[in-house]
Amino acid sequence: MVKPRKFGAAAPPPRQSAPAAPRLSETRRGRRVANQTVGHTNPAAPRKPGLHPRNPHGAGYDFPALIRVAPDLARFVHPSPVGRPTINFADPAAVLALNRALLRHHHGIEGWSIPPGYLCPPIPGRADYLHHLADLLGEPHGPGTTILDVGTGANCIYPLLGAASFGWSFVGTDIDPIALEAAQRNVAANPRLAGRIALRLQRDPRKIFAGVTAPGERFAACVCNPPFHASAAEADAGTRRKLRNLGLSLKREPARNFGGHARELWCEGGEAAFIRRMITESAARPELCRWFTTLVSKDEHVPGLHGAIRAAGATALRTIDLAPGQKRARIVAWSFASESGRLQ
Repeated sequence: MVKPRKFGAAAPPPRQSAPAAPRLSETRRGRRVANQTVGHTNPAAPRKPGLHPRNPHGAGYDFPALIRVAPDLARFVHPSPVGRPTINFADPAAVLALNRALLRHHHGIEGWSIPPGYLCPPIPGRADYLHHLADLLGEPHGPGTTILDVGTGANCIYPLLGAASFGWSFVGTDIDPIALEAAQRNVAANPRLAGRIALRLQRDPRKIFAGVTAPGERFAACVCNPPFHASAAEADAGTRRKLRNLGLSLKREPARNFGGHARELWCEGGEAAFIRRMITESAARPELCRWFTTLVSKDEHVPGLHGAIRAAGATALRTIDLAPGQKRARIVAWSFASESGRLQ
C-alpha cells in the first residue's frame, strides 16, 4: 500500500525491490483479459475504432445507464441531428457532468470534482492509455505494481482509474499545490482507493523526477500527460481548432470545453521540450522505472524524441498509436532495463 503523505514532505525511503526487466512485446497487443471495471458497455452500440479492446468506453455513451447513476447529467442531454442522445461538448459543465457519470458507472469512482478552470480530461482516452500500459507491463494487477504519474493534476485521473481498474498503487506528482489539494479530495472521496495513492509536490518546475523520488526508489512505469503547447496563444488556437472539428461557432472567445489551467496546458518549449527533459532525467536514473512513458500529441515531434531516446542509451522503444477522439495521439515508451532487448 502507498500511504498518503503531506505534499511538502520529503520522498520516503525506498521499499520496493527493482522490478524485473521488461520482455519484448509487440507495439499493439490484442489479448483480452477479464474487465475489472464496474459498469457495463452498451452491447447494441458498435465499438469506437481505435480504442483498446478492453476499454469499457469502446461502445460509446449509454446515456440512459449514465443518467441512472448520475441524474444531474440528464439536464445536459439532448437529441443529436440524427436523433441520438448527446451533450454539447463545447459546454464545460456538460463535459464535467458526463465525466462524473462515466467514472461512477464504469469505474465506481465517487465524488469526483475539479476546481474551476482546471483540466477536465476525456475519460475514454485516459483509460485507453492505462490499458495499453497494462499490455506493456504484461497485464499485472494488484498493489504490488506502483506507477509514477508525472503531473497528476487536480483531476488525479490516472491514479484513480489505475487503482480502480487494475488495483495498482500510484505516486502522483505536480508543481501546483492547489491542484494537489483538489487531487487529495478526489482520493479521499474514494476510501477503497485511498491507501493506494500518494501525492507529492514538485517544488522545482524545471525538474521531472528529481526532488519527488527517493534514491533507490523503483516504479513499474511512469505515465505523463505533458503540457502540449508552448504558449497561451498556442493553447487557445488548439481550442479553436477543436471547436471547428466539432462544427461549433467561433463568434466569441472560446471556452475550453475540457478546461485547463495555464500550467497544465503549456510550458516553455511545449511538449517536445518537456519530454526531452524527461528523457535526460530518465538517463540519469535509468533504474527508476521499468518503462518510462508519455503521451505525445504532435506526430512531427516523434522522430526527434526517438532520436533523443536512442542517444540517451535506451534499450527498448515503443510507439503506441491512440485514436480516442477528435485528436490523434500516441504513447512513446522507453526502457533502459538490461534484458529489454534491442531498440525497435
